[in-house]
Amino acid sequence: MPLPGGALTVRVPGPFDVSALITDDGGKVLDDADFVFYNQPSAPGARLDGDTLTVDPPRLRPGATKVTVVVSPADPATPPGALPAPTLHVSAQGGRALARFAPPRPRQETVLLLAEIYRRGAGWKLRAVGQGYADGLAGLARDFGVDVVEDDAAGATPAPPAHLPGPAPAHAPAPSLPSQAPPAPASRPVVRTPTLVDLHAADPPQADPDGFLALVNPARARAGSPPVFLDGRLASAARAHASAMAAAGQLGVEGADGVSVYQRLTATGYAYLTVGEHLVSGPRTAADFVEYCLGDEKARRTLCDPAYTHAGLGYVSDSRSGDMYWTALWARPFTPGDLARTAAEVTELTNRERARAGLPPLTTDALLTTAAQAHSADMVTRVFYSHTSPDGSQPWDRAAAAGSHRRTIGENIACGQRSPAEVVDGWMNSPGHRANILKPDFTHIGIGLAGGGPAGTYWTQLFGA
Repeated sequence: MPLPGGALTVRVPGPFDVSALITDDGGKVLDDADFVFYNQPSAPGARLDGDTLTVDPPRLRPGATKVTVVVSPADPATPPGALPAPTLHVSAQGGRALARFAPPRPRQETVLLLAEIYRRGAGWKLRAVGQGYADGLAGLARDFGVDVVEDDAAGATPAPPAHLPGPAPAHAPAPSLPSQAPPAPASRPVVRTPTLVDLHAADPPQADPDGFLALVNPARARAGSPPVFLDGRLASAARAHASAMAAAGQLGVEGADGVSVYQRLTATGYAYLTVGEHLVSGPRTAADFVEYCLGDEKARRTLCDPAYTHAGLGYVSDSRSGDMYWTALWARPFTPGDLARTAAEVTELTNRERARAGLPPLTTDALLTTAAQAHSADMVTRVFYSHTSPDGSQPWDRAAAAGSHRRTIGENIACGQRSPAEVVDGWMNSPGHRANILKPDFTHIGIGLAGGGPAGTYWTQLFGA
């Protein structure tokens, strides 16, 4: 996509380190000043602050034509496959959202090239990449022209302290980059690699001081559901939301700060496929809280829902009233496989409704699916809920942009539903949405869903004929 003039910010929330490599048309760095990472957080036209990289293309050093954005695990001992898929958020000056990109979760790769900001003519563009790299951050740096040596390498050229995690074992060749850089001349920058313990302390196992798992997992077992595991990101979001409710003195999915509990969760870097929550005031202990939830039918269904794999608990006391405010979050992490299965279930339920009306089934269309998924993600990223995007585009515009040549386009959207059955049932109970599902002319369908935003989950059905 073309980029507006001025600086832009690139953010990757979650347990990741963000890096950037500034290169010329040949794809190589000029010197070590072109490598921006946590131990060298700034260069002309680029600045790294935590999980946010700010790039001002006109201010890059002379000859620079590309900035490659890279992410790696913040804890090098953690394989990327054990983390959620990183999500790239790109914003213009003033915080206006430009793009959101969530590639599939890496498997054996240890580093991901997420995106490129590159010069095209007189302007600059953004390209999503999502390329896995198996040789670690140090191996990637070598291939961009940075000479990485171990601390104990004999005769290493002295260099300013710029620390990288050591290269991880390569499990698979890089898809398009050379597996080994050619020998570097002595004038190349040298990045010395200390032991991993100097870089990051391993995160301790998630503690459970309240005995929450011992209270909820037996109840889930009795309901035939698998156990859940504590996740620090869910606990962090739960504590933040409980604190917001206590500050406002009232329960609510959205705090007085205008941030929903779902937005607090996605801000931690946890990308979810489905999410549930308990927002309660009154109980004094975790045992009382769980007992209350099990005593309410709707709350018990959430606690025992087999779809959830992770949980987090937070509670805060209101200093004015002394009331305790509780938030429990339940979630299943996003994976491409689960997304495809969920979309297929929505299509199957839709076709069942058509069969009951004596209509032929709809066929899944890859281009309509792409457009539907993009619209759901866009509603989350730009915080709107409408068939008309903030840029004025309509469903048929989005279908055409995805490459579809369907002559007739229809769209259903929904937000807040937790499952395919719930969303299809809601559409069938709305005359306008039902008419789209049962329109005889439609022959193809695409489904999209994305988690986050004020309402939790945003669904899109895109029909074509």
